[in-house]
Amino acid sequence: MAWIVVRVRGGIHSRQDIQETLKELHLTRANHATVLPEEPSFRGMLMVAQGYLTWGEAETETVASLLTARGETRTGARLSSPASGVTDVAELAQSVIGSGLARVRSLKPLLRLAPPKGGWSSTKKPYSLGGALGYRGRDINDLVRRMI
Repeated sequence: MAWIVVRVRGGIHSRQDIQETLKELHLTRANHATVLPEEPSFRGMLMVAQGYLTWGEAETETVASLLTARGETRTGARLSSPASGVTDVAELAQSVIGSGLARVRSLKPLLRLAPPKGGWSSTKKPYSLGGALGYRGRDINDLVRRMI
């Protein structure tokens, strides 16, 4: 399994360790997303930066649509264009879910998304209290579809 991680907030007035963690996750700006494998090291990084992120379990269809709409190769070509050389997005989505977006050598490690249609609920409260931050479970797929 894998997690989709979306950065919700900017980094102004944040601690240095949080800024470094977000940089290591390749989430440099708000509304950037990445796909991470479910590993204890990444779970610890998410816990450090949970006041700036939201994440949940990725579905294969969501990752495939993300890659089709917003995925880029290392050279900057969109995956939807013929210049990218990618023929099977479903197979690529399976490899991204298995190893994470940063470990697939042909792709950029982040996805630049638009703000969600309908807006963020609250960028200062956790998801369990009606906000946008923290762990969402499978609800992250609905959020990402609103951001594509």
